[in-house]
Amino acid sequence: MRVADLIETLEAIAPPEYAEEWDNVGLLVGDREREVSGPTLLTIDFTEEVLEEARGMKADFVVAYHPPLFHARKRLTSEDATGRVLLGAIESGISVYSPHTAIDAAPGGVTDWLCDLLAPKDSEAGASIGDRRALTARTALASSQTHKLVIFVPEEHADGLREALASIGAGRIGAYELCSFAIPGQGTFHAPDGAQPAVGEVGNLERVSEVRLEMVCPGRSLGLAAEIIRQFHPYEEPAWDVYPLGAKPERSIGAGRRVTLDQPALVDELALRLKDRLGVSAVKVATASDEPVERVGLCPGAGASLLDAAVSEGCTLFVTGEMRHHEALAALAQGCSVVLAGHTNTERGYLPQLATRINELRSEAKVVVSKADRSPFHVW
Repeated sequence: MRVADLIETLEAIAPPEYAEEWDNVGLLVGDREREVSGPTLLTIDFTEEVLEEARGMKADFVVAYHPPLFHARKRLTSEDATGRVLLGAIESGISVYSPHTAIDAAPGGVTDWLCDLLAPKDSEAGASIGDRRALTARTALASSQTHKLVIFVPEEHADGLREALASIGAGRIGAYELCSFAIPGQGTFHAPDGAQPAVGEVGNLERVSEVRLEMVCPGRSLGLAAEIIRQFHPYEEPAWDVYPLGAKPERSIGAGRRVTLDQPALVDELALRLKDRLGVSAVKVATASDEPVERVGLCPGAGASLLDAAVSEGCTLFVTGEMRHHEALAALAQGCSVVLAGHTNTERGYLPQLATRINELRSEAKVVVSKADRSPFHVW
């Protein structure tokens, strides 16, 4: 197994295009063609303790949820902990990959796992708890569908024009080709002196049975489309339009989640479910209301940037790892309670599930979860 093979598996679970623009996901250290023969180690933070653990088990590959190489660096030395870890990985031939916000946003990723922990106490964690959607849904625009062509053409010429445009990639939706829509109608024109109309006569107002032919088209092919329309359209001056298309939202992919609970519950009850299933000694709770909660916003780690999106979606409880004092006050002022369970506490429990997923897809990866990785905090 090569590094590239393992990356292919990781990106099948969490495609890097799901990540936030500010993030640094993907292969951070390593050679894609290098062989991976030892185990793969999963960790939240790639610390010096985790590096020693990886060396001890002769791991060739580390999946670090938090990217150890995040901010721009002008030098890599042993003068700081991050430098020592990265140099140690390079010296030991350990490749380092980070999925971070890509696996937060992915279906079945960290955020969905956190949602599952809110299931009622008499059900298993992971049970259906109600409708869920991304707080900020990912939008995507397929490269084959960046524009829409609209051509007005006599019906008897529509098939030939459709096939010609398909030859340059127009009308391609997913695996389907020659996709189009045609609406019959009547076109009119007045040909002046000197014109050479394909139908009708100069000087008359002509009415012609035409179809409105619509096809998606990649932007890179628009120039060729113009040539094809001039070549295959019977009119001296074809009538056609180009419309840029917007990206389409994907409801189950994106940052954060909004969950509409099947069984509304009190804030304290939901906080206790989360505490028990995370296995932590305490969670912080700021209560805005004693009313049962029906909609919950969630984001692992530090999710304050999604608070306003959660409130706008009608959430009266926001669950995340950490927030600043004034961010919590802002939530309460908007009628939204807050539960804080600790930054990495809302992430680390997902690693066993990720290990299982990777091993099922590529058993030779021999994925194990780090024992040296732990939260830097404890509660007395």
